[in-house]
Amino acid sequence: MDPSRDGHARSKPAWAHRVLRKAEDAQVLDAPATGLERWVAGFAEGAVARQLRGQGLGHPLHPLAVTVPLGAWLCSAVFDVLPDGRDAARRLIAIGLLAAPAAMVPGLADYSGLNVRQRRVGLVHAAANAAATALFGASYLARRGGHDGRLLGALGLAVTSVGGALGGHLTYAQGAGVFRWEPLDDLAPAELAGEDPAAPRNPA
Repeated sequence: MDPSRDGHARSKPAWAHRVLRKAEDAQVLDAPATGLERWVAGFAEGAVARQLRGQGLGHPLHPLAVTVPLGAWLCSAVFDVLPDGRDAARRLIAIGLLAAPAAMVPGLADYSGLNVRQRRVGLVHAAANAAATALFGASYLARRGGHDGRLLGALGLAVTSVGGALGGHLTYAQGAGVFRWEPLDDLAPAELAGEDPAAPRNPA
């Protein structure tokens, strides 16, 4: 097997992957990450929390929920560069702001099931998305006041892109939420992650 092939255990990670892994190694994040985990633990149990984590779907709900604010904010950037598109951009930013809490709550519910390295990435992911939401909120207020909020919107889109990259790393590189609701009998042993081949990596 070619050791340089993408995804091979001996291949050198791409530079972007190496940058994202910095958050995994940042032990300085452990104290706030643990504090957040303790805070969300209060509502992370029970039937409602299991539904927020995606039991009904069979996979985490958070990745689906984030598509609404992200899609609205991305479209607002498109309308910002179109003639007479400013009003539509402002409305799309408002839609994203209204949908953001519905995306954040399932993400917080997922946070309680992360391991130490995943929590570090999850904390930075959450902080980036909170900052992006604040920037879009400031952009909306500026537009409502008759000012040009395009720069704030562009900054919000840049920051939420960083948050999205971290979320992708958390899911696809670190395996957060993988096989959480899958019956073990339906999975081949090679598909299971973690040290114990008889248990999924992220049990609910």
